[in-house]
Amino acid sequence: MSRATPATQVLDRAGVPYALHVYDYAPAPGRIGLQAAAGLGVDPGQVLKTLMVLVDGRGLCAILPSDREASLKQLARAVGGKAAQMMAPAAAERATGYKIGGVSPFGQRKPAPVLVEASALDHAQVFVNGGQRGLQIRLAPRDLIAVLDAQTAVFA
Repeated sequence: MSRATPATQVLDRAGVPYALHVYDYAPAPGRIGLQAAAGLGVDPGQVLKTLMVLVDGRGLCAILPSDREASLKQLARAVGGKAAQMMAPAAAERATGYKIGGVSPFGQRKPAPVLVEASALDHAQVFVNGGQRGLQIRLAPRDLIAVLDAQTAVFA
């Protein structure tokens, strides 16, 4: 597995400290983040999942702890929208340039606004997908927010 991905390249250019962690990728559908947490031996609240969402027809990258579910209604409201829905997997892959299970918030092909669940700030370090299945990036949540120019809100 190559350690250089568009995600790591963004972090390198930004000068943000991070560490890469590899785990055996074999999750059940919808449980990618939980399986990553188990594989890494960390609290599932520290492993953040990346969801690609449409809010009033516009793409949005939503990042939240793997042990929580996003409220699409609260998510839409947080960005001043009326309705939100999950992006179809094929559309998410086209927009991000990543395969489902390996979608990173960094280095996406068509960057979308980013919303991070506020509870991510409860941890000194969090994990996000590194742009490949089985690759996680550990970094400070404030660096995650700064590099992505993300907003925070409660939506889980």
